[in-house]
Amino acid sequence: MSPPPSRETAASAGHGARLTVDLGAIVANWRRLGAEAPGIPCAAVLKANAYGCGLATVAPALWRAGCRTIFVAHLAEGEAARAVLPEAVIYVLNGLPPGAGPAFVRRDLRPVLGSRAEIEEWAALSQGLLPSALHVDTGMNRLGLSVPEALALAGEPRLKAAGIDLVMSHLVSAERPQEAVNARQIAAFAGLRAAFPGIPASLANSSGIFLGGGAHHDLLRPGYALFGGNPCPGAPNPMRPVVRLEAEIVQVRDVEAGAGAGYNARWIAPGPRRLATLSVGYADGYPRSASGRGQALVGGVACAILGQISMDLIILDVTEAPEARRGAPAVLIGDALDVDAVGQAAGTIGYEILTGLGSRYVRAYVE
Repeated sequence: MSPPPSRETAASAGHGARLTVDLGAIVANWRRLGAEAPGIPCAAVLKANAYGCGLATVAPALWRAGCRTIFVAHLAEGEAARAVLPEAVIYVLNGLPPGAGPAFVRRDLRPVLGSRAEIEEWAALSQGLLPSALHVDTGMNRLGLSVPEALALAGEPRLKAAGIDLVMSHLVSAERPQEAVNARQIAAFAGLRAAFPGIPASLANSSGIFLGGGAHHDLLRPGYALFGGNPCPGAPNPMRPVVRLEAEIVQVRDVEAGAGAGYNARWIAPGPRRLATLSVGYADGYPRSASGRGQALVGGVACAILGQISMDLIILDVTEAPEARRGAPAVLIGDALDVDAVGQAAGTIGYEILTGLGSRYVRAYVE
């Protein structure tokens, strides 16, 4: 990732941390994912403000690269996407809320219909003139019609009136290719799509793209991997890193053996130590669960997070980091600390790290 063009410090710009988002890496990741299935269009899932990276900036970058279809979770996200992508095909994954049809029509958004009630409501409004997608559950038991329900509807006029232009399902364990549920879902979806001839189908999420041709169908739907998350856990990450989070050290102090750090003195110095404080905390989306478990890099040296992460502050042990001083940067996400590693250290997943990225950071976008 290239450094931000400005030399202005994060602190002088109003906050103690800078979040850099590499748009060029997002585009490269989108192309890399598409290369796994040549000839099949690759969409982009940009829900949760483009996984915390900024929908208003990320979506146009992908559009310029050739991405023509995006998915979001909610109507409001669809409206935000339409504001910056006037020509894109935009699907709203979480379905059609009661009475929301006119809002979808005004913004030219396509609901992903997952129940008979949604289908009937959209069909009454659409009369076959407004497109939508059909979500069929093949194992997640979360959203969507069951396979028998979808097959029973396949020939009904109301389904035609709903303007279905995409049939889709969602994989349960694509990131674990050895799981038997993947083969069951791929087989179930293949049988399902045969009941909807002529309608494009979509199954593969980020990890599903790497399950092979049986999961590819007519449209790829990557999300997390676009933003640098590893779609193949346990193997080298084929994606480029996208996010870099650096916080400036605001204070350095020396403590003696027995001194505590942070609320409730959860950490006690085993001997003389040097501590540094960063002006960032859980109010910025850095998880409190990383307390006593996470790390930051100061001058390339891994420094443990001590005690309890506060709302706005983090304490590091920088005893072994000679470059630690007031104003020096500490890397919280980036280099050896990718989003998956940060998530694991916090007892969660990289998805949560990305989508929780706070709004207070100084944000910089690089190509």
